[in-house]
Amino acid sequence: MRHFTMLTICLLAVASFMTTTAWAGAHQVGACTLTQSGNTLTVAGKEAGLGSLVTSVQISFSADASCINPGSNKPKAANKTTVSGSGTFDVNNGKADFSLTGTATFQPDCTPPMTVVYSNLTVTDTTSGVTFSCH
Repeated sequence: MRHFTMLTICLLAVASFMTTTAWAGAHQVGACTLTQSGNTLTVAGKEAGLGSLVTSVQISFSADASCINPGSNKPKAANKTTVSGSGTFDVNNGKADFSLTGTATFQPDCTPPMTVVYSNLTVTDTTSGVTFSCH
């Protein structure tokens, strides 16, 4: 009976290790690229270490957008919004390239000489739980 119990514990430990390490290697490759055109923000990057069993990943981003006047004054509550984007990206050879776009909408519009400034950007692979560092 003792031999059976030890064997069961060992098998459970191995099974637990295998399920927790499936995503342990997922990681960001290089830095994210941030491109801003007017009120539109594009976030692009690469994730690797996804293994051969994963065929696609779901990646999303969110950021705060503020409409700033030429004097760099803090915006009023009406001149702040959140922008986000998400998508599903194919995994090839354990890697996934992604590019997400989101457009901030303000009421009233944020037009020159006002400019849009983004902050608090987070990018997450919701499939594996990996959060990317993008600045």
